[in-house]
Amino acid sequence: MVSFENIPATLLVPGFWAEFNASGAQQGPSIQPYKLLILGQKLATGTVAELTPTTCTNADQVGAYFGRGSMLHGMAIRLFENNAWTSATFCAIDDAAAATAATRTLTLGGTATEAGTLALYCAGRRVTVTIASGDAGTAHRDALVAAINADDTIPFTAANGTGAGEVDCTARNKGTRGAKVDIRHSYNAGESLPAGITLDLSTWSGGATDPDITEFWPVLGEVQYNVLANPFTDATNIGALWTELEDRWGPIRSIEGVACMSIHDTHANLLTAATGQKTRYLWTILGCASSPTPDYEWAAATAGVVAGAAEADPGRPFQNLELKGVLAPADADDWTVQERNLLLLGGVGTYKLDAARAVRIERLVTTFTENAQGGPDTTFRDLNTPLTLGYLRYDLRAQMLQAYPRHKLGNDGTKYGAGQPVVTPREIEAKVVAIAQGWAELALIEDVDTFADNLVVERNAQDPNRLDLLLPPDIINQFRVGAASIEFLL
Repeated sequence: MVSFENIPATLLVPGFWAEFNASGAQQGPSIQPYKLLILGQKLATGTVAELTPTTCTNADQVGAYFGRGSMLHGMAIRLFENNAWTSATFCAIDDAAAATAATRTLTLGGTATEAGTLALYCAGRRVTVTIASGDAGTAHRDALVAAINADDTIPFTAANGTGAGEVDCTARNKGTRGAKVDIRHSYNAGESLPAGITLDLSTWSGGATDPDITEFWPVLGEVQYNVLANPFTDATNIGALWTELEDRWGPIRSIEGVACMSIHDTHANLLTAATGQKTRYLWTILGCASSPTPDYEWAAATAGVVAGAAEADPGRPFQNLELKGVLAPADADDWTVQERNLLLLGGVGTYKLDAARAVRIERLVTTFTENAQGGPDTTFRDLNTPLTLGYLRYDLRAQMLQAYPRHKLGNDGTKYGAGQPVVTPREIEAKVVAIAQGWAELALIEDVDTFADNLVVERNAQDPNRLDLLLPPDIINQFRVGAASIEFLL
């Protein structure tokens, strides 16, 4: 007896009635649409209130909604430069009530003995002041202030200081992140201060108390965000982020996502930071010694690249993909291959520079270097592993829920009427093997024969309405290292 969903057995009106059943329509693996989540601080000039998740399609929208020159605006610029296709949700938070803004004084001095251009890089943004031969440096203070303030994407403002030639800079957002913004001059080849001109850049002072990242979680609800850009890398906030990601990854919520972060610090400090997270595998921290581009913009650029590439193929490595808009560190701050290898072994992701000094991903590892028992473990070394597992679970659930939306559960060997919505362990086993073959065709797993041999599908001994499955997929690996021994003859 055929079972119908919408045509009642008591229908007596003459006619030929037909309904549609999509349970068997899907012929292959699912397409998982990715969502990006970008967290950051806003300014009071923004028109959207804090803790309001907002989908945006360009950086100008983000600037209007959350304040031009805000942390979130800077992250949006880098994100959309690297990925304009993946759905992006921005969620802002106000500066903490007790926070203070970082300040810094620049001092112009000397007298030019040649004409030239002062090229100042403010968080990677280039501003210039033209100086004529014979000009005093102090005479160009107003021009430098005007040049900085003319670019409202710069995350700080400038004003005349009290001393001769002094320019006082104040971070737009309060907290520690403002004190990490880079200011330098003459970054590009061929640039230099006009002879005779001096520029003392000093260092940032102040800048304390970052927002509490846990304030985001209640407003995010149960929406799945596959890739998250997080600018808050202090120990407290990064611990809170792990708690949320781990819970989202769990079997009940099943709305897993990974986080992209960046820390600019010394080689030793980066290794120390990663060591503190050595059992955590749901994020990557891209390390850098120093860059004109803020670390939170590196995080957003990385998240954009990861989301775009992983949505197409979570098993394909990210190596060689460019982080557009991110400026390379100075030559003196670049790391050797030995130093980068130590970072990778310690759980810190690395970049490399191409011939044009564009920044490209070298390898995105997670901070997972030990298991819960304290033993060395490479299971989740690369970010591709949790991303691939996330897709396998998503596709398994999607295909099973579509194929068996309202089925009865019976034992193998019983002859049921044709068209009856009954499923047995053997049928589920065949379905899961077919799903695995689809994964193999996408090169996400390998060795389907062994998968089928070791697959377990059985009725739960305590609950007759429950079917338990054990899936043993062999996750695809990535071609990352090639080693050759060249035995030559003379």
